[in-house]
Amino acid sequence: MTLIPTDLSASRISDAVRGSNREIAASSRVIDLSVGVVVCIPCFRRPDHLRLTLDSLLGQRTSRSFAVVMVENDAAGRASAPVAAEYLAAGKLQGLCLVEKRQGNCQAINAAFETAQAVFPAATRFLMIDDDEIASPDWLELMIRTAEATGADVVGGPVLPVFDDDSQPWLARHPAFCPTYDYTGAVPLIYGCGNCLITRTAFERLGSPAFDLRFNFLGGGDCDFFYRGRNAGMTFHWTAEAVITETVPQNRTSLGWIARRSLRIGVINYRVRSKAAQSAGARARLFALTLGRLPLSLMRSARLMTSSKGVVAIHPMLVAVGSALAAFGYDPKPYEASKIVS
Repeated sequence: MTLIPTDLSASRISDAVRGSNREIAASSRVIDLSVGVVVCIPCFRRPDHLRLTLDSLLGQRTSRSFAVVMVENDAAGRASAPVAAEYLAAGKLQGLCLVEKRQGNCQAINAAFETAQAVFPAATRFLMIDDDEIASPDWLELMIRTAEATGADVVGGPVLPVFDDDSQPWLARHPAFCPTYDYTGAVPLIYGCGNCLITRTAFERLGSPAFDLRFNFLGGGDCDFFYRGRNAGMTFHWTAEAVITETVPQNRTSLGWIARRSLRIGVINYRVRSKAAQSAGARARLFALTLGRLPLSLMRSARLMTSSKGVVAIHPMLVAVGSALAAFGYDPKPYEASKIVS
């Protein structure tokens, strides 16, 4: 075990956050350079829930040593940084918290993964959990065991919703909240990074920045990353037992929010596929296919009306509409909007 004392001027940490847009807000007293696992946590204005997230990491049933890298993405308010500093200074967790001054979803996640790789040279596996999520006690151990046993480049697991408003439990079946897979095994692709493990070799293969900044305020940089990874030959595995729960506030269970989420999924789908289309002909085929899916999605939604709640049934149609709108230039920026909410 190689331990180095840390302070805000430690050369290794300073080198990891070169440039004027990132700065260290807090670090633990010592850093174990031999750790092979780092948990990355992007943070934005949820300090109370960040405590729950960090407590869930403290409760992990594992003998493995791991570090954390937290990224405060609200440079003005910095509500999360004091919570991070409290846990690090007390020695509850080892690692650091940095401030990423450039706002946006992809900026924060890139800062976390890039810093984790630079500060912890022996780390080969990097996990991510959001600051509105709680890890089950065996989460970290199960994710790493899966990576070791399968050799997968990427491991994913379910994020199960916990609604503040529990009057509509059926919402857990909506595709906006329901995990992609319900089994453990090899899968063709995962779509989100709210519960994932990515190997160092995967990052090295796809280059930097890992998450394309064109998705910074739309979201979907993770979907694009994994889509590119699949095209590069990466392998994916799903571990259904490695559960994370996500706290869903009441404002995210309204019909309007869910409809906008469905539209945004469609926009992301189109943008990811459009980016991957290498020729004018491929882009033209994608455009035609996107428009052709509109009547098919309407028929599918109509069939679902007989067996599902209306808000669930119309999801395929809204996704198709979102993709069609994106084909004509529709560009929602929900993460940009959230930055100006007081």
